[in-house]
Amino acid sequence: MNRHIKKVAVLGSGIMGAGIACHFANIGVEVLLLDIVPKEPNDLEKKKGLDTTHPAVRNRIVNTNLAAAIKSKPAPLYHPSFKARIQTGNFEDDMTKLAGVDWIIEVVVERLDIKKLVFEQVEQHRTPGTLVSSNTSGIPIKFMNEGRSKDFQEHFTVTHFFNPPRYLKLFEVVPGPNCKPEVVDFLMDYGTRFLGKSAVLAKDTPAFIGNRIGIFCIQSLFHQMKPMGLTVEEVDKLTGPVIGRPKSATFRTVDVVGLDTLVHVAKGLHENCPDDERRESFVLPDFIQTMMDEQWLGSKSGQGFYKKIKDKEGKSEIHVLDLDTMTYRSKKKVSFATLEKTKKVERVADRFPILINGTDKAAQFYRTVLGETFAYVQYRIPEISGVLYQIDEAMKAGFGWEHGPFELWDAVGLTEGIALIKEAGHEVAPWIETLAATGAKGFYQLNENKPHYYNIEKEKFVSVPGQEAFIILDHVRDNKTIWQNKECSVIDLGDGILNIEFRSKMNTIGAGVLQGINKGIDLAEQGYEGVVVGNNGANFSAGANLGMIFMLAVEQEYDELNMAIRYFQDTMMRMRYSSVPTVAAPHGLTLGGGCELSMHADKVVAAAETYIGLVEFGVGVIPGGGGSKEMTLRASDMFRKNDVELNVLQEHFLAIGMAKVATSAYEAYDFSILQKGKDIVVVNGKQQLNIAKQEALLMAQRGYTQPIQRTDIKVLGKQALGMFLVGTDSMEAGHYISEHDQKIANKLAYVMAGGDLSQATQVSERYLLDIEREAFLSLCAERKTLERIQHMLKTGKPLRN
Repeated sequence: MNRHIKKVAVLGSGIMGAGIACHFANIGVEVLLLDIVPKEPNDLEKKKGLDTTHPAVRNRIVNTNLAAAIKSKPAPLYHPSFKARIQTGNFEDDMTKLAGVDWIIEVVVERLDIKKLVFEQVEQHRTPGTLVSSNTSGIPIKFMNEGRSKDFQEHFTVTHFFNPPRYLKLFEVVPGPNCKPEVVDFLMDYGTRFLGKSAVLAKDTPAFIGNRIGIFCIQSLFHQMKPMGLTVEEVDKLTGPVIGRPKSATFRTVDVVGLDTLVHVAKGLHENCPDDERRESFVLPDFIQTMMDEQWLGSKSGQGFYKKIKDKEGKSEIHVLDLDTMTYRSKKKVSFATLEKTKKVERVADRFPILINGTDKAAQFYRTVLGETFAYVQYRIPEISGVLYQIDEAMKAGFGWEHGPFELWDAVGLTEGIALIKEAGHEVAPWIETLAATGAKGFYQLNENKPHYYNIEKEKFVSVPGQEAFIILDHVRDNKTIWQNKECSVIDLGDGILNIEFRSKMNTIGAGVLQGINKGIDLAEQGYEGVVVGNNGANFSAGANLGMIFMLAVEQEYDELNMAIRYFQDTMMRMRYSSVPTVAAPHGLTLGGGCELSMHADKVVAAAETYIGLVEFGVGVIPGGGGSKEMTLRASDMFRKNDVELNVLQEHFLAIGMAKVATSAYEAYDFSILQKGKDIVVVNGKQQLNIAKQEALLMAQRGYTQPIQRTDIKVLGKQALGMFLVGTDSMEAGHYISEHDQKIANKLAYVMAGGDLSQATQVSERYLLDIEREAFLSLCAERKTLERIQHMLKTGKPLRN
């Protein structure tokens, strides 16, 4: 059956239900969101004379929940307008509409009796063949299936989203015992290709994969830390970015999620996993029970492992819970010699051999925690999953780990991992000993640039399925790099397409990256079909190398600075005007120079989660790498007969002047950073480079001709300049902006007006680039600009002066 999803019904509008509804709306699906009818009107409704027959009352719960979800941060929708794709209703009036949907997702409270009542209603109205799934996090399918028809059971699964559904990529598909294989295959593909998830096939076991492993790791850590004499802030230092985990690490994450949520899952695992060899790890330590008794649940209760207080001067300060005294105290500075040794090690995987071989408390912590983790995951196959790579994917997508547990084991080495298990006092699983006896170095290996994993059942390495849709640069870099320097690589992706990969810190754009961009385009013009600029890092690019700009400006090397900015501008123009198509693949943070590069590519293939903008105002300058020119050009292209051209120009001016950053690639269209009809958005970031490659290839195959530089950009001269200067003067007089902010804004106004021309005139890109560069250089000579740049380099945050 060629199945298509045009409309889904989400039953239950709580935090998860509303979030799931929003994410389906994100990808263009029509959504029917239903919830219960209130028992009676609230006080406001009674004042209005409304009763339970009025639609506003009957749909109050679902409408209130959806409105709260849309207002929440981070935003569940890629764009506010996507709300129009969600229709609301209730279980009493609108269940008949289920006959017209393609997929019904149950997200009601975690009570079997209530779920069974809902499924009974679903059975009455669904069209045979319609997909039905539950977002339960632990109720066995066999109980939810009871009393349901054969067709219902054949199309029923658990589809477990993680919260928040837009941002966490794990999508666990758990088929029922009678579910058709083609239904499972469809959901796995749909989760990956349409929802942008890491779809993982799990077995119907308590907490499935992600929460089973994740909660064990947290509970095991709870039990280990006090005997090791570790504090809350020490553990968070040890379990954060240094090992490829989120900044919230362990205890901040628990505070955000809610301690009660973690305790609920841990108790469920203890009750429902009688044969788990580590069952006692799910028993709550005394300090957790005390926190539950005191209702110190985290952010939702105002205090958890951390608590925000105000000092005598009214300044906020974060205090931390002392687990020995169970009182809050000031945080202490954390420092470990082992961590110091890893500071210059860029790749997270390369840090682990250092971390476990130190002599301090930190090294002992890592040896113990890794030993416990390895000992646990080795016995979860085939219990929770038949293949080890699914466990790694679940932990990366659901918990934000950079490396899954078997990948971590590979990082320390197979034999060293076995030693850690024994050191922790646990037995090694027979299949691990079988693997070690083969002489294998780990659980993964590359064969012909494709990842293979050790299949326990077959006792050999087999290809990880589904990888043909992805381009992972780590897998091809060693064999396919045709040019490189310290900051940039040019990699042959095959089929005549080269990829230019930034490898500088935060992928900032300095001399080495600019050299790499030019070299990549040169090579492509000599013997290839096209160029992609992309990487697999956390962020596309944090912008230009401010350190270089600061150094030249402080030393007043203005000629060199002028040449450096000219080189940057020329490189951006090279992206636009070369004899091969160029495609930019931005994702994550794409700021300043990274945004300018994207705006100059022939096409942008942006990940949906792209946070892009021209933010140079924050460091006291205007976009100097072609961004100010490009915004002026794009405003000119939007001028229409009888339109107020000044209004269009002002919108583009404010996008720079307010340092606007799009919260998704879709919002970037509003700022004219992405262009409709030219640039595209992909939801699954893993597929981005492959799609970018195909787009470059398609442009080449259609017959690509180098564009002609523009000389027809309409600028408004004094008419626009006067309007901008009056506006900035009023803002400064009203103390909305500083005197220095006004100076920056006036420089930008001069560039975007095309100078003080007496009338509207058509100018060239080169003309605008020259006055843009002149304005940029003049601002670099300002003391306050240098203070802002220095502050940004030290703190990573903008300074207002």
